[in-house]
This record gives sequence, structure tokens and C-alpha cells, in this order.
Amino acid sequence: MRIVIAGASGFLGEALRDHLARRGHEVVRLVRGKAASSHESTWDPDNNVVDQEVIESADVVVNLAGAAFVRWPYTEKYKKTFVDSRVQTTRVLAEAIARTQSKPAFLAQNGTAYYGDRGAEVLTEDSPARDDGTFLNGITKEWQEATRPAEDAGARVCVMRTAAVLHKRGGAFKPLYLIFRAGLGGPAGDGRQYFSTISLNDWVRAVTFLAENESCKGAYNLTGPNPTTNAEFAEQLSQMVHRPRFFRVPAGPVRKAFPELAPELFSSLRVEPARLLDEGFVFEQPKLNDRLAAALTP
Repeated sequence: MRIVIAGASGFLGEALRDHLARRGHEVVRLVRGKAASSHESTWDPDNNVVDQEVIESADVVVNLAGAAFVRWPYTEKYKKTFVDSRVQTTRVLAEAIARTQSKPAFLAQNGTAYYGDRGAEVLTEDSPARDDGTFLNGITKEWQEATRPAEDAGARVCVMRTAAVLHKRGGAFKPLYLIFRAGLGGPAGDGRQYFSTISLNDWVRAVTFLAENESCKGAYNLTGPNPTTNAEFAEQLSQMVHRPRFFRVPAGPVRKAFPELAPELFSSLRVEPARLLDEGFVFEQPKLNDRLAAALTP
């Protein structure tokens, strides 16, 4: 297939495009600078500019674009950048797909924050969204709504509600890995909140599964089965990097200092990949120790 990817130079994008290429697919990267080869196409989502012919020629369009989440300070200007880099890019691609005759499939990145802080409740794709008032929770709804033009035009749309993707090379796990390796890691708050994760390997395989299977459409939880608590995560990671757990991240001060980032540590999201499992996807790292072992490989 011909697969067009926005955000192909990021942590997830690089891994996905390499995996797709190994499976024989042609990958075209959407880039903001000048295209350097026939496998790149310049776009400017801030000004609603994308090459319509590139979208028309695609079998699948994947949007992984998004400014970094782990950042300080979170100024009002950066909040706008963070939101626009997700919502605006999604809307531009959805509208471009809607204009095509071919109607390529659209795989749109999103997050598990969609469900809101839910304690020990098991969350599947059938679980309704809950407004918990947090920054990310609000964005995920707007982010998903931005796919509407493609869906209304009859394109196959998959919204990928992605949990924390584990690999020491990047993403939210990289700073955690460095902290724990330095012997400064520990559970966040009381550690009883659920922390859903997925290995990088299973994430790229799941996205590829959605791309290659025309029957897949709608929302999918891209998270590993058997979610664990934050305390269990901290315990297993400490053991794997052979460091003690002397520290506990205090909830109050962190929420006050990092109001946008704190919910990622202290919200409880017990998310299960029900639809992937029901539709035959097999996880290679189904348990946390498997995911952490894969995350720590070179």
C-alpha cells in the first residue's frame, strides 16, 4: 500500500515507517520543509496547505503529528501550539481526504485521556468519555471531532487512543527511564492509580494491523492488556534497572507546579484493548514485565 504519514520524523513515526517499509509498503512523509525526495511531500497545516494529489494517491493516511507533551514551562502560547499541532493537523488531513475520489483510510492518533480519571473501572472502547476538567482530557475530544470530515465523506476512520508507549529511545518513558536509572524513581502519589502502557513494538504492529485490515474502523485503544497500577510499574522498572525505590512523587506539589502534566501521573486509567483483541490482534508483549524488557533493549 501507499501510506502517507504526518509526524513521521518523531519517536513513533520513525518506528512506524521503518516497520511499514519492512512489510513492503511505500511510505510518503509529510514534511514542513522542502521535500528532499519523492518519498516526501511538503505541507503547511497552519495555513491549510497539503498536496491534494498526494492524499488522493494514498491508500492510508496516518496522522502522528504533535508537539512534545513533556515540556516546561507550559505557557499559554505553548498550550496553543500543543493543541493546534494535533487538532489542526487532523482537521486539514480529514478535509483533504473528504475532497478525494479515492477516500483513503484515515488513522488518527489520540490519547486514553479521553476517558477521564476513572479509578479502578475497566475501560474499553464502549466506555463513555468523562469530562474530568484536565487539559489533555479536553483536547482528546476536540482531536477526535477533527476527524469528522473524513468520516462524513465515507472514508474509513480509526481513532487510535494510545496509552504510554514504552521504549527508552523516546516518548514519555525516556525521562522516566533516566530518573529510575539514576536511583531517583518511585511511585506517583499513593501509586494505586492505574497506568496503562504498550510496548513500542506492539504499538507499531497495532497501527499496521489497522492500516492493513479494511474491516477496522472507529475507536481503538492502543494499549497493552493487563494494565497495572503506578506502584506496580515503579516496582518492576526499579527491579529491571537494578535500582532501589527510595522516593515517592508527592501529588500536591506536582499538581500545583505542573497542572497540565500532573494528570498523566496521578489520573487512573485502567484501559483495555478490547477491540484489538476481539478482532484477532495478538500482543507480543502482553504483560508489563514483557513491555519493560522490550523497552530497555537497545
